[in-house]
Amino acid sequence: MIEDQGYSGHKSGFVAIIGKPNAGKSTLMNALVGEKLAIITPKAQTTRHRIMGILNTEAYQMVFSDTPGVIRPKYQLQENMMKFVGSAISDADVIVLVADVKEQFPEEDLLKMIPGKKIPVILAMNKADTATEVEIAKRIEEISKQVLLKKTISISALHKNNLDVLIDSILENLEDGPPYYDKDMITDRPERFFVTEIIREKIFLQFDEEIPYGTEVSILEFRDEGKRVHIEAEIHTERKNHKGMLIGKQGKSIKEIGTAARKDIEFLLDKPVFLNLYVRVAENWKDSGRYLKGFGYS
Repeated sequence: MIEDQGYSGHKSGFVAIIGKPNAGKSTLMNALVGEKLAIITPKAQTTRHRIMGILNTEAYQMVFSDTPGVIRPKYQLQENMMKFVGSAISDADVIVLVADVKEQFPEEDLLKMIPGKKIPVILAMNKADTATEVEIAKRIEEISKQVLLKKTISISALHKNNLDVLIDSILENLEDGPPYYDKDMITDRPERFFVTEIIREKIFLQFDEEIPYGTEVSILEFRDEGKRVHIEAEIHTERKNHKGMLIGKQGKSIKEIGTAARKDIEFLLDKPVFLNLYVRVAENWKDSGRYLKGFGYS
């Protein structure tokens, strides 16, 4: 961490990116930071953790928090996910509320988490390239009746449209101050975390809804051998019948997950990777305090 040394003219602050599931929050943070930090799949609730992405320039440091989509919790895992959203909001100097122009808004559970006048809220109306000006205006009107908005910006996170305008709007609401993190950092998460997220992403992409939502990934061994990295990871599934499906006939499914994940992990670590995957049953892990703590959800 960098101590305050009287950084005059340098702005810094925390920015919470919140919204409903599948609004495009993770795509937006990745685009803003310029790195794939948050995994992305077509399925809702892919993001389970609060993931920080740090944007550094000579003039400012923005610490973005990508958060899980706001939902009404049904089990302890989701309760903890919503706590991550709450912590991001409580830390925030600015809130970026991401809304899908094609989806109805507001959502009662999301509205309850927005702290009124205390923190400026910028509406990022996402996927604006897929809608007419009339449709965009209608959605903005709906949201502005429910949320006190500092500014509204129509964007496309996927195509990176108007992100410079969004950054300028965030800057207008930040105060002078030193960077919170070293200027060469782009996230506060270790490499091991991103390895587990990459593996989980491949599970989400390969299987239908029920299996991915019942799985979690942990690292058994992470050993940098110099020329390559040796990784042993475990996929936890809450149902016995899902274990066989994850492994597949003659190990076909687990091999496909491993092959797809290894390519992305090698890109992340910039060296060859040996990846070995195991599958074990962890019944009721989504409501188990012991499992959730071990998986980093405490």
